[in-house]
Amino acid sequence: MKKFLTLITLSTILSSILNAQPQKGLGTNDPAAKKILDGVSAKFKTYKTIQAKFSLTIENASGKNMGTKSGMVFMKGSKYRYNLPAQEVFSDGSNVWSVDKAAKEVTINKIDPSNSGITPQKLMTSFYDKDFLYKFNVENKGIQEIELTPIDKSKPYFKILIYVNKATQSLSSTKVFMKDGSRTTYSTSGLNTGNNITDDTFVFDAKKYPGIEVVDLR
Repeated sequence: MKKFLTLITLSTILSSILNAQPQKGLGTNDPAAKKILDGVSAKFKTYKTIQAKFSLTIENASGKNMGTKSGMVFMKGSKYRYNLPAQEVFSDGSNVWSVDKAAKEVTINKIDPSNSGITPQKLMTSFYDKDFLYKFNVENKGIQEIELTPIDKSKPYFKILIYVNKATQSLSSTKVFMKDGSRTTYSTSGLNTGNNITDDTFVFDAKKYPGIEVVDLR
């Protein structure tokens, strides 16, 4: 569960990145960065389905690699699915099934429409908020680096670097710098937007998980 919560934490951060507007008196955002992020958002909205590989790498304060976990993500409209070594998460847009493989347990929750929620779509598209100041740093071999600083200084992170593939207008990786010195990098690869992903991909089927315990919190 901890590994997935790392992904959720990153997803929460990214949910308020693109096109964020600073609060009055706290500085101004870089128009060059805004243009890049708006381009990522616009490109994402043209995809009907998405299938991609992703990885999470954690480094400690000394820069030592503490391990990398890889998985797959599927998206179709508001529907999504994560596949990770220790966990799977399904959502049909109304419900969320979280499967803990080691514990052989699935927890079901209802999506609250009044809650902004956490979805993988937020990793690649725009959720306009007021949480960050951002600026364009540099472009290197077609990869554009954007730096974000949280307005709320009580956050556990102090800086985020976002790397955008200029040619494809997509996020290639995101690096979060925590106040304890650790760093978490989220990377995507193998982006496929042409697959015909069926709706049953996003619904948990207990028959495929014999012996699993169902905890229904709806």
